[in-house]
Amino acid sequence: MRAFFEGIQTLFVDFLFKPYDLLRELELSNWWLANIVSWTLMIVCAYYMVYWCKQLKIHKDTGEDKQDTSAHSFLTK
Repeated sequence: MRAFFEGIQTLFVDFLFKPYDLLRELELSNWWLANIVSWTLMIVCAYYMVYWCKQLKIHKDTGEDKQDTSAHSFLTK
């Protein structure tokens, strides 16, 4: 059983976390380059949040979005 958990440790430490180790080493020499991944993900998420809000507004304006406060049967009693 111990070999199984050591195999999982080897998988994560030696293979799957290797890009994070490289980013950690890169941060010591260039902070901006090391954080480009974080900034990219933040920009992508912000873009899709704005897109999602625009789509919600479009559906609300066309009347496709039915906002009924009694969505569940127990709320109407």
